Amino acid sequence: RSSVFTRSLAAPPSICASLSWLQGTLLRNGPGLFKVGDTEYNHWFDGMALIHSFTFKDGGVYYRSKFLRSDTFKKNIQANKIVVSEFGTMIYPDPCKNIFSKAFSYLLTAIPDFTDNNLINIIRYGEDYYASSEVNYINQIDPMTLDVIGKMNYRNHIALNMATAHPHYDDEGNTYNMGTAIMRFGMPNYVIFKVPVNEHKKPALRKVKQVCNIPFRSTLFPSYFHSFGMTENYIIFVEQPFKLDILRLATAKFRSINWASCLKYDKEDITLIHLVDKKTGKAVSTKFYTDALVVFHHINAYEDDGHVVFDMITYKDSNLYEMFYLANLRKETHEFIESNKVNFSPPICQRFVLPLTVDKDTPKGTNLVRLKDTTAKAVMQRDGSLYCLPDTIFEGWELPGMNYKFNGKKYRYFYGSRVEWTPHPNKIGKVDIVTRKYIEWTEEDCYPSEPVFVASPGAVEEDDGVILSSVVSLNPKKSPFMLVLNAKTFEEIARASIDARIHMDLHGHFIPTQSTN
Repeated sequence: RSSVFTRSLAAPPSICASLSWLQGTLLRNGPGLFKVGDTEYNHWFDGMALIHSFTFKDGGVYYRSKFLRSDTFKKNIQANKIVVSEFGTMIYPDPCKNIFSKAFSYLLTAIPDFTDNNLINIIRYGEDYYASSEVNYINQIDPMTLDVIGKMNYRNHIALNMATAHPHYDDEGNTYNMGTAIMRFGMPNYVIFKVPVNEHKKPALRKVKQVCNIPFRSTLFPSYFHSFGMTENYIIFVEQPFKLDILRLATAKFRSINWASCLKYDKEDITLIHLVDKKTGKAVSTKFYTDALVVFHHINAYEDDGHVVFDMITYKDSNLYEMFYLANLRKETHEFIESNKVNFSPPICQRFVLPLTVDKDTPKGTNLVRLKDTTAKAVMQRDGSLYCLPDTIFEGWELPGMNYKFNGKKYRYFYGSRVEWTPHPNKIGKVDIVTRKYIEWTEEDCYPSEPVFVASPGAVEEDDGVILSSVVSLNPKKSPFMLVLNAKTFEEIARASIDARIHMDLHGHFIPTQSTN
């Protein structure tokens, strides 16, 4: 599948003229193909990656979409069936093979060779853009044509089995990311690494630098993580009790189970919070911890008067992944609600505060957080550790985004998708962390994607800009469209209809025009 066409923004000429500054390309990534031949995927996160691009130029929008031509895509299409395993869909070997031969080969390789179906996000290393998921493979793409330029393996540059699809970028253009080194690379560790801004045309990953290693708390049960936090001077890594069972992963095919079943949540465990100095690569010696939780997305983090403040979307359990099995998503709304409301844990935006100066002689039970604008606490324990109690900001928001110029700095607003009784959000909104109020956009039969903020030229105020969201409609009489909102008021500025079938996606990246040359 490949679609290309152009649409003007539907708005009065004066409005379109006022948007003439909006020049660049929004890339979106997510699952788009769930059936090959007579075979189907089990989970929404398994679908083959479909990349969309929306290029804004001179008051018009140029749309293009293309399936990511990964090795996985090519193998599946050539075989006319699913032949590569994914997160929730395990493809088993030829049953005629000798069982002892199979067992030996599984245990010999220990960690499986993962798919390169990179369906989660678009990330940047140097001047290169990659379709990314959470494995060791990423696919470099041309942001204008969406063609695959080449497949990259993190292992060729740094010892990793997996890496996140949510890196951070500093003001100089350097990229920071985290990964997991499980086996065949010495002692298992979480790895924080930096890819310097690339002044040459060679792949930036060739210059990757390791910032820090953090040993697993439990050697055979590393924590799963989807993102992390970063301030001007620190990296925040939350080692949650949502864990990957390494032995189960290594023998998944032999046991006839999928990789999703190798993730387990231990509600009786604690959550460790690691604070790492970006410059020295050393972890802060204080032990910070909180109650068991599950986190996928960090919102932002910053330093304030001797404290590190970080906000993230948390859950009380790990049932979110279960909701996205396709058999579950195909249920009627009322049936979906009935079958999930008991187990559904709503997302909660929570603020944690870590004091940087800790006197070990502080009396037990003392709260060391001195900031006046939060109720978050860090309470001294008998062993010198700090038990962190969060400040709950809001409930029911996911896929958070913000004005990235404020990443790692004190901020006021974030934008996100309203999560209620459906896995497909039908509202997007703006949350004011100071007033604890929000405004939202919604339209009947419409499902907007993750909101992306683009700042106005010369903007000083944090919310001076627009919000971009591609909107899918279930109404056959209403075409999908690209929505442009005023980021201050959330009032609609313009929209451009799309004469193509568009799927719900996950994450994306806006590339200003000057960066695409």
